[in-house]
Amino acid sequence: MKKLLCICLGLSLVFGCSSDSEDPDPNMCVDETLINLESPCPTVVDPVCGCDGITYNNSCEAFNWYGVIAYAEGPCD
Repeated sequence: MKKLLCICLGLSLVFGCSSDSEDPDPNMCVDETLINLESPCPTVVDPVCGCDGITYNNSCEAFNWYGVIAYAEGPCD
């Protein structure tokens, strides 16, 4: 009986300590530390499709203003 109680207590500690605030699937497409809104970007419209599925006006805006680390030339489908 003691053994069963110890197992139940151990399992409740392991599963009870998880935090819901941590994102189990972090966004590997956007790096918020790269965002630099002070960085000037050209007003040229040369669309790129970010890995997050959003079309940005150009690669400078995608990278510097939104932190998108991967993109393809052209608008998203």
